[in-house]
Amino acid sequence: MPKQLKTHCPFCKKHTPQTVERVRKGQASSLTHVVRQRMLRANGIGNQGKFSKVPGGDKPTKKVNVRYRCSVCKKAHSRAGFRSGKFELVEG
Repeated sequence: MPKQLKTHCPFCKKHTPQTVERVRKGQASSLTHVVRQRMLRANGIGNQGKFSKVPGGDKPTKKVNVRYRCSVCKKAHSRAGFRSGKFELVEG
C-alpha cells in the first residue's frame, strides 16, 4: 500500500492528500473489567469454563488496521480493517 494517497477527508469534506500509517496495539490497562474478571477466574473463583479459549486455533490472516492522516487539517480517520497476509507501506 502506498504511504501517501489522495482520498476523501471526512473533516475537510473533500479529497486531500493523506499519509497512511499502520495502527498498533497500545499498552493494555490492568484495571479493566474484563482483566479483573480473568484474574478472578485464574485464581479459581467462580465458573471455570467462562474464559476458555475457543478451539480451532488462529486464522490464517490477521486484520490490518490503517489510519489515514489528512495533510491539510492534520486530523486522522480510520476505516474498517481488512484481512491481509502481508502488509507493507511503500513509497509512491
